[in-house]
Amino acid sequence: MTSPALRWIALLLLCAAYLQGGLNKAMDFDAALAEMNHFGMSPAGPLAVAVIVLELGASALVLIGRLRWLGALALAGFTLMATFVALRFWQMPTGPERFMAANSFFEHLGLVGGFLLVAWHDLKERAHV
Repeated sequence: MTSPALRWIALLLLCAAYLQGGLNKAMDFDAALAEMNHFGMSPAGPLAVAVIVLELGASALVLIGRLRWLGALALAGFTLMATFVALRFWQMPTGPERFMAANSFFEHLGLVGGFLLVAWHDLKERAHV
C-alpha cells in the first residue's frame, strides 16, 4: 500500500474534480462565465480565469510533488470557500434539493480534510529530509 504509483493514483483521484472542472471551464469559457454569474461572483471574467488557473495549477503541484503542500492548501481553501458559496443547504426549503446540497456540502468538507492531510504529510516528509 506504500508504492509510489498507488500514492500518485490516490492524489490523481483527489484532484480529479479540479482537473475536470478546470479543463471544462477552459474549453467552455462561456459556461465558466455563466457559473460565476450564477453565484453572483463579479467580475466574472477575471474570476473564471483565476479559478481555472487555481484548479489546474494547484492540481499540477499536488501531482508533480513540487510544492505539493502549497497546491493542497490552495485546493483546500478554494474548496472550503466554494462550498460555502455554492452549497448553502441551510437556506433551502426542506426537500430533495436541500438533502442533496447537504450531502454535497459534507462531501466537500471531506475533500478539504483530504487536502489538509496531503499538505501535512508533505510538510512532515520535507522536515525529515
